[in-house]
Amino acid sequence: MATADLVFTRGPVLTVDPARTRASSLAVVGDRIAAVGHDEVLALVGPGTEVVDLTGKLLLPGFQDAHVHAVAGGRELAECDLSGTVGVTEYLDLVRGYADAHPDHAWITGGGWSMESFDGGLPTRQLLDSVVPDRPVLLSNRDHHGAWANTRALELAGIGADTPDPADGRIEREADGSPGGVLQEGAIGLVARLVPAATPQDRLAGLLRAQKLLHSLGVTAWHDALLGSFGGMSDPSDAYLTAARDGSLTARVTGALWWDRGRGAEQIDELVAKREELRHGRFRVGSVKIMQDGIAENFTAALSSPYLDGCGCATTNTGISFVDPMALRGYVTELDALDFQVHFHALGDRAVREALDAVEAAVTANGRRGNRHHLAHLQVVHPDDIARFARLGAIANIQPLWAAHERQMDELTIPFLGPERTAWQYPFGGLLRAGATLAAGSDWPVSSPAPLEGIHVAVNRRAPEAGDERVFLPEHRLDLPSALAAYTAGSAHVNRLDDTGSLVPGHLADLVVLDRDILAAPPEEIAEARVERTYVGGRLVHAV
Repeated sequence: MATADLVFTRGPVLTVDPARTRASSLAVVGDRIAAVGHDEVLALVGPGTEVVDLTGKLLLPGFQDAHVHAVAGGRELAECDLSGTVGVTEYLDLVRGYADAHPDHAWITGGGWSMESFDGGLPTRQLLDSVVPDRPVLLSNRDHHGAWANTRALELAGIGADTPDPADGRIEREADGSPGGVLQEGAIGLVARLVPAATPQDRLAGLLRAQKLLHSLGVTAWHDALLGSFGGMSDPSDAYLTAARDGSLTARVTGALWWDRGRGAEQIDELVAKREELRHGRFRVGSVKIMQDGIAENFTAALSSPYLDGCGCATTNTGISFVDPMALRGYVTELDALDFQVHFHALGDRAVREALDAVEAAVTANGRRGNRHHLAHLQVVHPDDIARFARLGAIANIQPLWAAHERQMDELTIPFLGPERTAWQYPFGGLLRAGATLAAGSDWPVSSPAPLEGIHVAVNRRAPEAGDERVFLPEHRLDLPSALAAYTAGSAHVNRLDDTGSLVPGHLADLVVLDRDILAAPPEEIAEARVERTYVGGRLVHAV
């Protein structure tokens, strides 16, 4: 065997192979792992070999994000970014400061505000008017299922007391029916359609900004969960294709084509054409994103029984199934037959069941084709559906950061779900025990893109640095090796990057070095670890 280009020694090395092997040395030749073991690997060191002495720091496979909106996140970093606080005064100061610093911007856009900051989760247009009265403002909340608009933006869109709610959304209103300033789900588009379109240069800059951040967090590959235009978000496909062609895309990216829920099967031929068009180097598309419901906090997540009101009484609202469930079965069956992977947004228990029913219909009609369909978010899962994941081969795509007590959960979710459904939330442990394959992602810019923070919550069921000592449904905690596997091998499986996700000879050398061995430290310290080095194909893409 030729001498190695790169050797790591004095581990630990966590391979994330099926046996969960631990090693102390690893060698790379070219862009692939040549050997994993102990002192015998050092025989591959030659005159030109770069040797990295880990000195007890942990080497593991590169993290992979199974559900992220990287270009949108990168663009928001350059816009009016409210994600660094939850204080209303601070929000207004940031908006005023951004507007003052950008007097040439016809619109003030950005986002990152948290519903927990406002009574009932609803800021008012008057608050924005107090800092920017003369230009339109539209700011997405952190989950991007709602947006905050000022009076000028609503006026430009022609939204008044007589404007009907769209079928897939809601205009929050004042007592007299006038728009209150928050637009939910599909209603965002009533204003977002007027926002000046992002340019290709904007999108490319957003991608490269995001890639730098994600590499610094140890992410070497991701699944972009929305290629297409929706709710004011511009299609990032051109940015990926440009970066793949000019070599600036250093990550490995799988894209999910947006399913237009206002159309039906007639769009499938277009999706097939896009799958062939959007493929170059480290960027490829093989997935279709179907958003089956909304979110619990604005009562659009699809539930099997009604939401409760503030007094604990049943309402008439069970949320929204954006795609007719019977039609969904047909669409998924046809997509599966064409070897598309279906990437479902399924948050409420009815949406989860409808997505699993669609996967079951596809398996029944087509047999098992290995298309790795996956359900993302999984906030409320009926216990009867837990075992169906493994039986159908449906992958549980989890966003662990949300599985913790915090104000949005305690004030805007639990009271409206009630005790029984509260206990069904984010059942990671139950899914794992039932044999489901777990993949993990962040949904950034909805929440932090840092895998170590998500792993911390998956293991502890408490947010890092949380003042609240309560553990959220502790029976659904994951052990640390399982949480690490979800962010590495599990997400690699979803991304169809079968020669990544574990450190075995022949696999691509996508690697992360942490500043400590988190498996040897107390679990409550996981989020304190930092990424020191990130490699993609043996090439260093981040170092501190």
